[in-house]
Amino acid sequence: MSAKANIVTGGFSDPVFDSQHIFKAAMDGMARPGKLQSFDLPIQPPSPLGKAAGGILLTLCDYETPVWMNGAFSKSVVPSWLSFHTGAQMAPTKAEARFAVLDAGSTLSSFDLFAQGSQEYPDRSATVIIEVPDLTGGPALRLSGPGIRESEIIRPSGLPDIFVRLWSENRAVFPRGVDVILTCGSHFICLPRSTRIKTEA
Repeated sequence: MSAKANIVTGGFSDPVFDSQHIFKAAMDGMARPGKLQSFDLPIQPPSPLGKAAGGILLTLCDYETPVWMNGAFSKSVVPSWLSFHTGAQMAPTKAEARFAVLDAGSTLSSFDLFAQGSQEYPDRSATVIIEVPDLTGGPALRLSGPGIRESEIIRPSGLPDIFVRLWSENRAVFPRGVDVILTCGSHFICLPRSTRIKTEA
């Protein structure tokens, strides 16, 4: 398939129904941090973008939501595909992005390089989508906080060793800070900034 064909195909077949379906799953994920979410829709984002990440971007992005991508994503047809289907443009810096997409194994040094919002407008922060190799086979992380009864265990693989520390720093500036969505294939896990994360011994 040509690069042009990759750009114009693979989006929603029924934009209203499909976007509502994914929006509901995303809202449920944010309300219930750590719960594995998924959807089964016939979308085909161009490689290397996964189905869950692609569906979330198609649902939540428009011409007013600049997106920053790193690594393999930024060098692929993914930015053109997203722009064609949603009108979203690429942000030149992390701080200017409303959404960011990181590929598996990305170096992550801090969340405060992304838009943090403000005390008055915390919703002006970024949502960071991190593609990981697996959501169930990695080291155990214990979640607690709003939307979680007692605690929740997740096991994503491929996160940097310093992720828990970076997340603690992110949560310390609440209500500012970023929200994170971990994606793999057609599955995803939401981590709103209010969530506490600890390494499970």
